[in-house]
Amino acid sequence: MLTAANVAHGEPVRQVLPGAPAAIQPLELKREAPLTTEAVAATEKAAAPVTTGSTPAPTEESEIQRFCSNIADAARDRRYSLQAAELKQLRTELDGRVKALEAKRAEYEEWLKRREVFLARAQEGVVKIYADMKPDAAAERLALVGPELAAAILMKLEPRKASVIFNEMDEKAAATLTKVMASAARRVDPS
Repeated sequence: MLTAANVAHGEPVRQVLPGAPAAIQPLELKREAPLTTEAVAATEKAAAPVTTGSTPAPTEESEIQRFCSNIADAARDRRYSLQAAELKQLRTELDGRVKALEAKRAEYEEWLKRREVFLARAQEGVVKIYADMKPDAAAERLALVGPELAAAILMKLEPRKASVIFNEMDEKAAATLTKVMASAARRVDPS
């Protein structure tokens, strides 16, 4: 908890988020007594590398460079493998999306084909026959044929003639034909 006393004593302020793990307490370091000049000289003598004449002693900087050059190939290979794995995952996602898009396109083409077949069923000759019939007789005959064909014929008739035929039809048959006609006339993809 943040208090004025904590800030005054130089303690660092820590923000704790709900559900976060508890903060790790810092280690307390103790100061050692300063080394004497004899101890420093003995430490340097013990740490000095043994030279055998012609080769100079490796310095700390050259060891760092050697270390970095030794792990450079492994780091590059690891980076390439991570990038390759990420590209493979993206390729899999992309392939899935392409398959879904192809399926949707095939479904749309099938729907469009059915619609064209549906409209082609009502040929002009059949339409003319029903247009010349009395409305009550036409309604009776259209109730006997399939709803898709009846709807196709009614869609090709003049609206005034079709409405009179609808008026003479049974309510359920008229409702069914209206649903078929509405779905065929819809310009939007049904899915």
